[in-house]
Parts: sequence; structure tokens; C-alpha cells
Amino acid sequence: MKLLSFVVPCYNSQEYMRHCIDTLLPGGDAVEILIINDGSSDNTANIANEYEKKYPNICKAIHQENKGHGGAVNAGIKNASGIYLKVVDSDDWVNQAAYEKILTTLSDFYEKGTVLDMLLANYVYEKQGAKRKAVIHYRHAIPKEKIFRWDNVKRFPLGQYILMHSVIYRTALLRECHLELPEHTFYVDNIYVYKPLPYVKTMYYLDVNFYRYFIGRDDQSVNETNMIKRIDQQIRVNKIMIDYLAGFHIDSKPLARYMRHYLSIITCISSVIALKSGTKEDLQKKKDLWKYLYEKDKSLYRKIRHNVVGYAVNLPGFVGRKTTLGMYKAARKFIGFN
Repeated sequence: MKLLSFVVPCYNSQEYMRHCIDTLLPGGDAVEILIINDGSSDNTANIANEYEKKYPNICKAIHQENKGHGGAVNAGIKNASGIYLKVVDSDDWVNQAAYEKILTTLSDFYEKGTVLDMLLANYVYEKQGAKRKAVIHYRHAIPKEKIFRWDNVKRFPLGQYILMHSVIYRTALLRECHLELPEHTFYVDNIYVYKPLPYVKTMYYLDVNFYRYFIGRDDQSVNETNMIKRIDQQIRVNKIMIDYLAGFHIDSKPLARYMRHYLSIITCISSVIALKSGTKEDLQKKKDLWKYLYEKDKSLYRKIRHNVVGYAVNLPGFVGRKTTLGMYKAARKFIGFN
């Protein structure tokens, strides 16, 4: 058994996967690195095998036919032997000083017999060409360096939410909630970090800049042009999240509030993509999405439609659309996302 399993989904990642894996290797025998070759057509498979051969006690190469990011993460969860699990995309990496603190913290909890469901840490937007590296932290919303529960969680700032980059889950919890991501679909990382939340009871936040989230390649799924092309996949994920929250009774008010907050942001993103596209077809998809939310859960719809984000993405007419896109552009520049 390992302390921490890293799942590294790789699809035609030969140009950058070595850097990612090399930053994970200092964990030594306490970790396992599951390199998921998701049907690559380049040299990814050979590189994965090379690491498994060189570091047999740490690295494991898993080869499968192409199933998309979700299918690769599913394979990682299925094969993980670690007490905890962290997904690291093959073009990202981790900070070494923060990494040491993460491992020490997880080890201390394990040795004390403390059940920790989720550990959170900061992530950094490593945007290509940007002088200012935006750091996403949670200091204003959750306690630092102590075990806490949902009742201790305050309101998250507008536009901020927990991403795959910031979370480490207890592996057994992911299996207990029967997490299985859709295959051949982009943006499923939102489901990964959303569906387990009602099962999370104990959390811990380390205020360290652990995960480095690379932004800048034209072929990245979060590239704005690609998101417009894949708007149907974004909306599919959005609807899965709507279905999940609409059908889930949540006793904890702070948890219910946070999950509405997260869903509100994802619905905002879907709406902005449609507005950026500007085609009659995509604008109709935006209307249909809000109608879908209304028909699934009218109370949930009212809480999301009539908050600041809901109003911002539903301003009427051409001028309203331009105003919404102007606010989006300002947010993008300030935070540093694509």
C-alpha cells in the first residue's frame, strides 16, 4: 500500500510528460505514479514503459484504448493502491517544497489513525508569457492547517471554487461514491471534484502553492476556441451536475450553498461560451440550458438565476451580451485563465 497515488492521464504527451513525472518522483516509495497512456499515437507509450522499468517501485504504465480524460482518470482510480489519490495532468507539475509538506501532512494523519477525506492546497496559473502568476488560494473561505467540516466553511469569493488541481481525495471515498466519469468527454474534471463532495466529512487545508497549472497551448481543452467548438461537451457536463444536485438531499447548509455556487459558475461558463460563439444555434443552446435547469429544479433555478452571476450572463439584447463579455474579459485578464 502506498500513501499517495498520482494519476497522470497522457494522450500524445511526449513533449512534456517527463517534466510532470520528474516532479512527482521525489515522493519515493511513499507514492505511486500511474501513467495512463490513453491510446496515444506518438511516443507516450514508450516513455511510460521507460519510467516503469527505471522506477518499478514507483511508476506503473497502464495502456488502454483512447477513452478521453475521464476514461484515463477512471483507470487510475481503479488501479490505485494509495490511501489518497491526486490527478496531475501530463502538462502540469508540482512544487517541491509544497510537495514535501503535503506528504508529511498525509503521513501524520495516517500514523495517528485520523480519517481525512479531502486535503486542499493552492494552485498557480502558469500562463505562458504572463509575468504575473495568479495564485488561487482559499484563505478567506476555509480554516488553515486544522481538521474542519462543512459547517466551518464560509462563503467562497465570487468566481472561486475548488478545482481538480487543488484537491487530494481519500481513494476509498472515490470508490464509495461510485465515481465514474463519462468517456470521450472534455471538462469532466468538474464532475470529479463535484460528485464526491456530499461524501466528504473531514477536510484539511494547507496554504501552500502545490499544483502548477500550465496554460498556453493552442490544443488545450480550456483554450477559448476549443471550448466554443466543444460547447456540447461543456453543456453535457453542466447538465450532469444539474441532475446530480437536483436529485441530492443535502442536510448541511454550507455544503448545499457551495455546491450551488459551483454549479452557478459552471453554468456561467457555459453561457459565456455560447455568447462568445454568438451563433444562433449556440445562443439557443444557452437558453435551452437555463430551461433545463428550471425544469429539473425550480427552486435551484431561482437561486442560481437570481444571483449576481445569473444576472450577469442573462442581460438582455445585444448591449447586454456585450456587457457580459466585457465583464468576462476583465475577469480573464485579472485571474489569468484562458
